[in-house]
Amino acid sequence: MSAKKELFFKISGMSCAACAARLEKALNSLPGVTEAQVNFASQTLRITFDPEKLSFEALKEKVKQEGFELLPFSDAEEETLENSEERGLRELRKRLFLAWILAPFVFIFSMPGLFPWVAKIPVPFRFYLLLALSTPVQFYAGGEFIRRALATLRRRSADMNTLVSLGTLSAYSFSTVVTLFPKVFVRVGLPLHVYFDSAVMIIAFVLLGRYLEVRARGKATEAVRKLLRLTPQTARVLREGEEKEIPAAALIPGDIVIVRPGERVPADGVIIEGKTALDESMLTGESLPVEKGPGAKVIGGTLNTHGVIKVKIEKTGKDTILATIARLVEEAQGSKARIQRLADKVAGIFVPVVLVTAAITFVVWYWVGPEPKVTNALLSFVSVLVIACPCAMGLATPAAVMVATGRAAGEGILVKNALALEQGARVKVCIFDKTGTLTKGRPEVKEIIPAPGQKIEEVLKVAGALERHSEHPLSQAIFEKAKHFEPFLAGKVKAEVGLGIIGEVQGKLAGVGKKELALKFTKDIPEELERAARRLTAKGHTVVWVAWNKYIFGLITLADALREEAKEAVAKLKRMGLEVYMLTGDNQNTAKAIAEELALDGFWAEVLPQEKSQKIEELRRQGKRVAMVGDGVNDAPALAASDLGIALSSGTDIALEAADVALMRPDLNLVPRAIGLSRKTLRVIKQNLFWAFAYNILAIPIAAGVLYPFYGLRLSPPIAAAAMALSSVSVVSNALRLRRIKLN
Repeated sequence: MSAKKELFFKISGMSCAACAARLEKALNSLPGVTEAQVNFASQTLRITFDPEKLSFEALKEKVKQEGFELLPFSDAEEETLENSEERGLRELRKRLFLAWILAPFVFIFSMPGLFPWVAKIPVPFRFYLLLALSTPVQFYAGGEFIRRALATLRRRSADMNTLVSLGTLSAYSFSTVVTLFPKVFVRVGLPLHVYFDSAVMIIAFVLLGRYLEVRARGKATEAVRKLLRLTPQTARVLREGEEKEIPAAALIPGDIVIVRPGERVPADGVIIEGKTALDESMLTGESLPVEKGPGAKVIGGTLNTHGVIKVKIEKTGKDTILATIARLVEEAQGSKARIQRLADKVAGIFVPVVLVTAAITFVVWYWVGPEPKVTNALLSFVSVLVIACPCAMGLATPAAVMVATGRAAGEGILVKNALALEQGARVKVCIFDKTGTLTKGRPEVKEIIPAPGQKIEEVLKVAGALERHSEHPLSQAIFEKAKHFEPFLAGKVKAEVGLGIIGEVQGKLAGVGKKELALKFTKDIPEELERAARRLTAKGHTVVWVAWNKYIFGLITLADALREEAKEAVAKLKRMGLEVYMLTGDNQNTAKAIAEELALDGFWAEVLPQEKSQKIEELRRQGKRVAMVGDGVNDAPALAASDLGIALSSGTDIALEAADVALMRPDLNLVPRAIGLSRKTLRVIKQNLFWAFAYNILAIPIAAGVLYPFYGLRLSPPIAAAAMALSSVSVVSNALRLRRIKLN
């Protein structure tokens, strides 16, 4: 039995979720394929297959038959692929620019009723001018739609490319015939009317939507790249007794590296020498640096705040925790993007129905219609195609999305794509990260408890005298509080690694730090302070002991303070019918205290970054739609795995790019507003789609002539175009309501 092989490739040419689904179905039907997964968000293919039954050439040919291109995908070629993606975006930008430069002129010259001066231009010249302006838009700006539509038709399928090409080519072709052969229409007494504006405006609007989609997809893959760039480019390694600087990518398990203060750990490993405090907040959510010594595990990309350490490397490259997080982000983004857009689903049925209806219309009018039979049959045929043009259908979602995203931006909410609005409308569970999201992400002094007979002011003066000499986050928070009381001066200050700081204050030895440091001054600890320390530790506070002149002087407790608006935001979400939870890497006591203060429905504590996305997936498997709110690197997989990822602007670039929505102000009240706007937007989109489809269902039979035998009524192409425009106006007008609609 031959071994299965798993390979990754880039796919070029996918324009919608339907493309990814169609390609995946085709590849899974190949002999020897165990599983093929096409990721539309990152434009990648992961395929597991039997190399004895399926060759690379056969795989590449199958992808080509489906209308796409298979590209190699490896770390060495990532830069080339980035350049390729950028070239594709530049080409799309050029086509979009051309369409929107020419579209206004085509619209103006097509509307003599709106612009009286246009009516003064002789008809033949004006029609030729419109033909000249429309042709580049139809065949250059809209050329990709035509090419993909032909490829789709060869596979006996249809999608939005087919629908767009069908509508625009019908309008363009009929208008070209009118322009080049006007005497044919004059001879049978038909008015001269062209529809170049319909073709051009459809292409311009659809291209704009596609450009925004590609931009959003590019941001998603950039999030993964930035995540991997957190690890340093070089590492200081000990080899053959010498210290050498080598590329971090060249590290192998077993290497010994030296990490100095201010540097990042180059890969996952274990400390074999030295003590330090590592800032792991980007990965674990722990708000304070973590004290570590020999035997402690370290994670690549974390920051060494002080102390020189030697680390024995255990994992490198794709095996590191950071690389695992990047893979989880990419996979989660792809799984969300597999949701089919309604327009693409409908197009597969709608296009064949329209074509068959148009063909039947032509045949019936040719055989039983009035004279001249060919002309009337052709006009009815074109009327069906024009009235079936996807203007209203194509505008139903983009119009609502454009208005909603504009409204959201005014509120301080950046919505990245239409899918975010759709998903946001359906969420039933909202999960918050703790550090930097529900809390401010920095410690603040919560309580100062003096020993019996001492004063709060004196405790702060002694503590502040020492803490002004330390850059530790706890020390800075204590000094900020003590500054209001003019701290004493301290001398001979030195750090006690892992315990705290000592020095002379007012000529007497003083210490600030852990209980173990305080016990060096005296074994006599007041019972009141012992009870207070236990009580506050259970609440998740960090307890700092202050000793001076052989006495325990008092306690200072610190905690990561809640954002002022956190309670209000949680209450609003609950009133909207959502369950609200917290997901954090911080300890159980701290998480429990915050969950109780905010009256959350539940919480998960001490959760590793790679486990966060698993928690989200568990809820989704239970049928729950989940929104995740976070701000750090450790939140990126969960943000991507959730139905709706919401990142705070104060967070990391990676969190912002992995999320679907970014809050541009550090205000948690924007979370319920974003979800409220999403719900109202989806309602408007559904209304728009209903009217767009209802319009087609009613209008196409009339255009085909079903009323002609009874009432002598039929739709000529000009009336069909007017009806089509009216449906578009109704859709846009409905979408504009979102500008004034009341939010929570």
